[in-house]
Amino acid sequence: MLNQKLWDGVNILLDNYAHVEKEDVVVIVYAPDSIEATGWISTALEQRGISAKLVRTKPLTDNEFSAKLESILPKVNSLKGKLVIITLERDTMSNTTELREAMKQYPDDKCIIVRAMSEAYGFFNYGIQADPQELSARNTTILERCMGAKHLHLTSESGSDLHIELSKEHRWISNRGIFRPGNFLILPAGEVATYPGKISGTLVANFALHINMITKIDTRLNECPVTIEIKDNKVISYHCDNPDIYEIIDKSFNKENAKNVGELGFGTNYGVDIAVPENSHVNERRPGIHLGFGQHNQGGIIDYHCDVHMDLIAKGGLVWIDDDPEPIDMENIKPSVNAHPERLYDEDVFAPGTKADSDDCCGVICPTK
Repeated sequence: MLNQKLWDGVNILLDNYAHVEKEDVVVIVYAPDSIEATGWISTALEQRGISAKLVRTKPLTDNEFSAKLESILPKVNSLKGKLVIITLERDTMSNTTELREAMKQYPDDKCIIVRAMSEAYGFFNYGIQADPQELSARNTTILERCMGAKHLHLTSESGSDLHIELSKEHRWISNRGIFRPGNFLILPAGEVATYPGKISGTLVANFALHINMITKIDTRLNECPVTIEIKDNKVISYHCDNPDIYEIIDKSFNKENAKNVGELGFGTNYGVDIAVPENSHVNERRPGIHLGFGQHNQGGIIDYHCDVHMDLIAKGGLVWIDDDPEPIDMENIKPSVNAHPERLYDEDVFAPGTKADSDDCCGVICPTK
């Protein structure tokens, strides 16, 4: 049901993230699972005097998409404003190659592509409410303190206790909701991530699970946390009293390389104050620590592959850095006043079968329960 907060979220998307202006041409590319969200955005645009051009697409593979998109794209010399393409999909991220080719037709300041990937209610009610400048400042705080560090000690009220060694050869990713010319803007935003050079200890995930599979289970973990024991970057034991959650993590961990810790993540999106039941990127952005198991985020650096990427997310947490006596409190990140570091990756999802310059595997593999 459309409520005021959700409607505010629709307009926040257009104003603060896509920066839509009256002279812009707006194209909405939508999958069948995002028809409702397409209607909301189209209505908001109509109220601004903008008639959106709509392109329906099939998830993952649509052989007709390129032709459909080209048929409605404006000529560069006809643009009075800019071209804004908003893609809406719940579980997938499709047509990456075709959209990049479309972007190349326009000067960097004349085209922005916003890729929204989540179920609509959680996305607009929670995932998009935070100000991107604030997210950028919070991400900067983590990057300033952690990028040059050698050792991190992570704890959480749920019982997590992790020791991590970092390596300078592993790149950092910062998804902050600010468009960078020539790149996709991936939403919801609010995460910093890297690869743990060495990691051992215990993760107690008490917020949510997010996995790159289609699943209809309730992914919230507040009543039945998942406990993971890790030694030398590999899962050695795992437990959860929720049978649905246990089944999906058990099946996942039985796939090749799925017990590898492939991601160390820090959520920074303060708009995400509750977990949504759906398998959603919104939960991954929640302020706190999370680990991604299976596929890593270091293409070209780490040489294993896994079809699974499963994030297990804890609420909040403290990040102790080297010998610094003052940790980062993930529930109360003090925004940095300094500029966000340059030359970082900011796209953190990709569709299987593409070579996009993004890292974290969060597309769709196969249906499950």
